[in-house]
Formats: sequence, C-alpha cells, structure tokens
Amino acid sequence: MNLNPSFLETADKQFLYYKQLGDKAIAQLEPEQLFQSWNEDTNSIAVIVKHLWGNMLSRWTDVLTTDGEKTWRERDAEFINDLSTREEVLDKWEEGWHCLLSAIRSFTPDQLSNIIYIRNEGHTVMEAITRQLAHYPYHVGQIVYVAKMLKETSWDSLSIPRNGSTLYNGEKFAKPKMTKHFTDEELKREEPE
Repeated sequence: MNLNPSFLETADKQFLYYKQLGDKAIAQLEPEQLFQSWNEDTNSIAVIVKHLWGNMLSRWTDVLTTDGEKTWRERDAEFINDLSTREEVLDKWEEGWHCLLSAIRSFTPDQLSNIIYIRNEGHTVMEAITRQLAHYPYHVGQIVYVAKMLKETSWDSLSIPRNGSTLYNGEKFAKPKMTKHFTDEELKREEPE
C-alpha cells in the first residue's frame, strides 16, 4: 500500500507543535513550580514529563522490530517524582521528543502499513502514530493547564490571546489563501486558551 508521504510530514509538524506548546509553558515557570501538585492524586509537570519520556522511549525505540511496551520500561515508576532540578526535567523532555521525532522521520511512506506491536496488540505504523497524536497532546494540555494555574505573573499566551480573535482573523483573512507549507507563525492554532 503506497500512502501519501504528507501523512508523515503532517504528523511531524503536529508533534512539533505540541512540543513547542510544552516548551513555552514550561519556560514560563520557576524551577520549583515544575514539582508542585495539588494532592497525591495529581501529577506535577515533572511527573507528566517523566511519563511522556518513558512512553516515548518505550514506544519509539526499535519500533519496527520490538514491542512498544519494552520489558525495561517501569511505567509505575514514571509517576514517582525522583527528579529534582529543572535541568533533569528538560533533559527527559528533550530525550523523549528526540526519540519520537527521530522514529517518525525515519519512516518511509511504504512502512506506514507495516504491523508493529504495543502490548502484544498489532497496529499499523500509521495507527501507532495516530494513537500517540492523541496521547501526547493530552498530556501537553495538562502541562499547559497546570502551568497556567501555577504562573504567578501574567501568562504569555501560547496561541491567540484572549479577546484577540478579531484582530488575528482580520490579519489572516487579509492575506491570500494558502494551501500548503505554512510558516511557524501560520501554524499557530486557533484554539482559545
């Protein structure tokens, strides 16, 4: 089955967009805020990052030849915060995203229909990518939400600022229609914060 290579390009852009949202949210916080949680049933940003890291490494390391739930993964331990510095959090964040993006960029369109396994259940590569396009943004949304709650000074909007839709839309509709190959600025999402 020959699938359009634009799926891989689109997936890469979507993952990068959500990584950038997380980057920008995390950058607005003081180091100690990365470790705050409301109670024992909620996760700090550091724990969410650690979980994403563990999932990304497990799912995308040797993705075409080994099960996505690696025997070395300790998922339950991902929810125990043993990180203590901003640098450790950012190292995990970057390592996980690097693993994911390297795997996505290594695929060829004809591999999208290959069957891979996650917990012994078969998925096409395309299904596995799509599955994670739902999972990772879910957690990035948590990071953004928690960061906004913790931010003690004004929040720097990550998309269209509150009450800024009219201005934003006016600028967008003043330009000629575009069909493909958007710039970073044009990739801004229109979801309100």
